[in-house]
Amino acid sequence: MKIDAHQHYWDPARGDYGWLTADLKPLYRVFGPGDLKPLREAANIGRTVVVQAAPTVEETRYLLDLARAEESIAGVVGWVPLDAQHAPALLEELVQHPKFKGVRPMLQDLPDDRWIETAPKEAAIRKLIELDLAFDALIFARHVPSLLVFAKRYPDLRIVVDHGAKPPIRDGARGWQPWADGVAQLAALPQKLHCKLSGLVTEAAPECDETILKPYVEHLLEHFGAQRLMWGSDWPVLELNGDYAGWHRAAQALTGARGNLEKSGMDAIFGGNARAFYRL
Repeated sequence: MKIDAHQHYWDPARGDYGWLTADLKPLYRVFGPGDLKPLREAANIGRTVVVQAAPTVEETRYLLDLARAEESIAGVVGWVPLDAQHAPALLEELVQHPKFKGVRPMLQDLPDDRWIETAPKEAAIRKLIELDLAFDALIFARHVPSLLVFAKRYPDLRIVVDHGAKPPIRDGARGWQPWADGVAQLAALPQKLHCKLSGLVTEAAPECDETILKPYVEHLLEHFGAQRLMWGSDWPVLELNGDYAGWHRAAQALTGARGNLEKSGMDAIFGGNARAFYRL
């Protein structure tokens, strides 16, 4: 079964999406399982991993409520205040829901680029490890040094880097570094971090094509390999600069063409790796 390892559902009326304003007109509406169903079925995607989009526990509970009623949701990556004393107890509560699979602090939006290095409570991270929960790292290249410190401090924590570490594709050659070196450093960590092949279209200029995306996909494949990459749509954010079917086709073409990946490698990227990493 193919799995979309990264997508979102939301309702702006809930009021806790600080980044989601009426200025983002294509995104400023309710997006739910019924909206995604025809898109994922057309791409033969059977299950998805829904990822938080608001830094609140209330939104995590909202997503878990959706998951209770929606078979296609295989797992939920929520939000927990990892810098709070009550974080371990909250994790113990949330993990009682069988589809709660991990957490994601929204590192890219925090004013302190070193937050992940300095703020999380030791007890909170140890509880993630104890409960066998995953950690999604939403970063830019500037966060890599602190994420390296964090990952080395907790070698038993399962970490996945979201959106290929968000390369500034729209900047062309000027944006290649330090992103490229950061990817290599993260991929070389001994605990073998995973990475999501997602979000690249959003980081590119309008009307990007496979030629523009190719060097970034190849770089991610070179360093993470087919066994540590997982495809995600980042829908509906994807709608800002693309569409579900188009990104799915492009990702398949770019990964299949690079080194002529065998079926086992494609199966891993488009389902197997997400299933194993998130314990789906």
